[in-house]
Amino acid sequence: MNIGWDIIGMQIIMGLALGSIFVLAASGLTIIFGLLDVVNFAHGTFYMLGAYATFTVILFSGSFTIGVMSAIVIIALIGGLCEILLLKPLYGKDPLYPVLLTFGLSVCIPDLIKMIYGLIGKVVEYPALLKGATVLGPMLIPKYRLFIIVLTMLIMISLGIFLKKSSLGMIIRAATSDNLMTNVLGVNTSRIWTIGFMIGIGMTALAGALSAPMVASIPDMGVEMTIECFVVVVVGGLGSLGGAVLGGLIIGLVVSFVSLWAPEYSNVAIYLSMLVILLLRPRGLLGEEGRL
Repeated sequence: MNIGWDIIGMQIIMGLALGSIFVLAASGLTIIFGLLDVVNFAHGTFYMLGAYATFTVILFSGSFTIGVMSAIVIIALIGGLCEILLLKPLYGKDPLYPVLLTFGLSVCIPDLIKMIYGLIGKVVEYPALLKGATVLGPMLIPKYRLFIIVLTMLIMISLGIFLKKSSLGMIIRAATSDNLMTNVLGVNTSRIWTIGFMIGIGMTALAGALSAPMVASIPDMGVEMTIECFVVVVVGGLGSLGGAVLGGLIIGLVVSFVSLWAPEYSNVAIYLSMLVILLLRPRGLLGEEGRL
């Protein structure tokens, strides 16, 4: 197969766009795991809810921007309620309980969505300003993919600044490192856990909202995303936000290039990539040694 540099360049852009979705969703999972030590098997379910919330709000408002912003707020609030009402009573008990709870949510919520919206996929139109493609040398690059890459970069930079420079961000980082000491210093760690959980859920809701124009929203779309998020987090390193970024971009590029040559093996390539990286570096690319 004769593949020119223009095709390779286009695949890189496509891979980075897909990787950006992985970055947003996996960063949310990393925040939740790093702060609460909760393995959230319902993470992809909130991704799915983000896509459906975007579709629903756009249906009434007609605005893609309002749809995305509303989806983040609505799903983050739902996530906060789940943490307060369902997860918080399980803290300090058997770690298996939150796993079983989130797994149960990943089963029952999609069934509820099927009852409300049916089984037919819901399609969101591309925003008018981001339709079509832009010419970049010999390449035609979809505007929406470029938008996702740039937006994700800005969001991750903003998140990094928030966690390192703001008072709330530093408290979240302190609670992540040592919950007990943070609590002894007079910080209401219970509230910090809820805020961190909402931030993590908001990130994956944003990923779902941005995916809505590219793929039809279906109730079971979160199952695959949950698995892919865990792959990205394991590849990047448990508890590492930078690792989630690096892992997401790597997996996105792997899927993009394997899809070009052998589309039927694109899913297999994700797990092979994880296997190779774990054999070479068991704690992940940027993971902390000894992190359980």
